[in-house]
Amino acid sequence: MNRLSTSWGAYDLTRFPQDPRDQLRAWSAADAYLLRHLAGEEGAPALDLSGTVAVVGDRWGALTTVLAGHARVPVQITDSFLAQQATRANLARAGLAPDAARLLTTGDTPPARIDVLLVRVPKSLALLEDQLHRLAPALHEGTVVVGTGMVTEIHTSTLELFERLVGPTKTSLARQKARLVFSTPDPARTPGPSPWPTTYTLADDAGAGAGLTVVNHAGIFCADRLDIGTRFFLKHLPRARAGAHVVDLGCGNGVLGTAVSVAEPDAAVTFIDESFPAVASAEATFRANAAEGAKAHFVAGDALAAVPPGSVDLVLNNPPFHSHQATTGATARRMFGGARAALRPGGELWVIGNRHLGYHVKLRKLFGNAEVVASDPKFVVLRAVKGGN
Repeated sequence: MNRLSTSWGAYDLTRFPQDPRDQLRAWSAADAYLLRHLAGEEGAPALDLSGTVAVVGDRWGALTTVLAGHARVPVQITDSFLAQQATRANLARAGLAPDAARLLTTGDTPPARIDVLLVRVPKSLALLEDQLHRLAPALHEGTVVVGTGMVTEIHTSTLELFERLVGPTKTSLARQKARLVFSTPDPARTPGPSPWPTTYTLADDAGAGAGLTVVNHAGIFCADRLDIGTRFFLKHLPRARAGAHVVDLGCGNGVLGTAVSVAEPDAAVTFIDESFPAVASAEATFRANAAEGAKAHFVAGDALAAVPPGSVDLVLNNPPFHSHQATTGATARRMFGGARAALRPGGELWVIGNRHLGYHVKLRKLFGNAEVVASDPKFVVLRAVKGGN
């Protein structure tokens, strides 16, 4: 837990799920800079927060939690299930009611009118583009639009996007390696519909995925192409038995689970990701390819927390090793531990990862075994089997 001090008070904030081993903060210098600006501590008058305030991309709920006590029910719009859960926990920790903020996903209908739009600049330019397209109709001539991010996150392309979809844009001076973005809505701008989602067909060299139609919503990993790790995994994908329960964990666009379903339509596949756009992509990819009557379930959630123990035959996993800009093994540890709990005795976890990450060590510690199924100079596919009767 770490404390964010503001002119409105001090707030103890955590990420979700809370992990004592994880020393990463639940807020950044960019969040603190924006809050100081809103409170009038950076040379400009304090902002009027009495209208509809929308907060986009609030990574762990720091902005929403602080504003919930000082704005009229701020609206948080996030692509992340974990960020949404962190916000709920941080609101409660601050003594605020659950309805002190309205929590929406990037797929929900946004407010019809926004008076203050606050944007925590995301890592994905595509996600920013999609959200500005979706929110532009709610902006009016008097809307105040302020973005925030670390200097390394705000590029010329970021500013060009604000300029094209909102209006004239400028930046602040840097403070503690963070910067603000000020954009003035131009009523003459008519951005039109978002270009997302996009669709493409996998070529014949994509192994078990050859010929599949892939649908990608904005903000998912490698949204414009099949990433090389998944491509390698598809060439060594196990075939599920009829009636098996398969989990595509960290499913992204769902191509792994969809390939399994196409090969064995009698398998039931659960697609899980903490990203709301990823789950939407997985469902669209599955619907575009799966046989009529094929069974699938789509979950935005925290790894395998919502899956009953001992209920799964096969878990497919390509775990992320970044949490926003930070490198961390916490997500992989949670996924592997959750997979062991969810698998039936004799059930298998198949993992792909960069060779240097050493996932075989973690798997052997958890499962007592880890077999190398395939490898190349960059990636390794591992198989771990749950013991017991």
